[in-house]
Amino acid sequence: MSGAGSAPQTRYTGRFAPSPTGPLHAGSLVAALASWLDARAHAGRWLVRIEDVDQPRCVPGADTVILHQLATCGLVPDAPPVWQSARGALYQRALDQLVAQGHAYPCACSRKDIEDAQAALGHARERHAALPYPGTCRHGLHGRAARSWRFNATDFKQKSAPALDGKAQAATDLIANNTVHWTDRRLGPQQQDVALTVGDFVLRRADGLWAYQLAVVVDDADQGITDVVRGEDLADNTPRQILLQQALGLPTPRYLHTPLVYAPNGEKLSKQNGARALELSDPVQALAGAAQVLGLAPPKNPQAGVQEALLQWVAAWPRNYNGAP
Repeated sequence: MSGAGSAPQTRYTGRFAPSPTGPLHAGSLVAALASWLDARAHAGRWLVRIEDVDQPRCVPGADTVILHQLATCGLVPDAPPVWQSARGALYQRALDQLVAQGHAYPCACSRKDIEDAQAALGHARERHAALPYPGTCRHGLHGRAARSWRFNATDFKQKSAPALDGKAQAATDLIANNTVHWTDRRLGPQQQDVALTVGDFVLRRADGLWAYQLAVVVDDADQGITDVVRGEDLADNTPRQILLQQALGLPTPRYLHTPLVYAPNGEKLSKQNGARALELSDPVQALAGAAQVLGLAPPKNPQAGVQEALLQWVAAWPRNYNGAP
């Protein structure tokens, strides 16, 4: 997408990007609050993007509910929200560029095809884990009809990509010996061999919908995002996104992955495991619960309103999450 997105911005720009599969819950409020606090602590902009690219999972009206919940908590974006479902032309342009550069190819494999191919290699799928794509269609469809499009992570060679004037991780030396290296502002140095761990990953699905990895990379670049603050469960998406940024000639933001909230059964709190919608009759109390997960003290004033509480946490934020741009 060289030249297709907005020019890199020098001012800190962060975002919160919920999927409208239901109302915000306690776990998603942690990510929302963290991203808002990080932007405010750095005198930056904070945007909201509704990630409704996976339409079958979206709940009608959930986007409106989410925006109302954020406003109730004093988390108001600095520009009108955008919806991924209206941005398909940008994603198609990016895919066309990747295909033209030889970084993407059509794939005819179903999920069962991949499991059968891995089983033939003696690999069994672990619970909650997808098997790495074995590269069946990397060098041709062999007469089969294409179902999806994949990024060629195995044969990818690092390109030179722009940095954001020190407000993003440097785009040099991100990939060495087929391994993606990056530094998370909370988790520290990270690395992953994408080809070995994930394989050639999907860019456009068999049902015609755009894959999260491509959409988020295109959107972050188009909106000039300098810092991505999101839940720790999304950390393993980062290396795939860095590969796409490099291939498309886009800046690599800095990343901060926040602590998670867990359900009583020990699993990450999520809409899929029955997380309840936020109780916002007392928004300060809800925010204080999210702040506690982030290591921030409750409001000093027991009678504090939303704005007073938020100002306290903005002032305290750099002590817990330093590394200001």
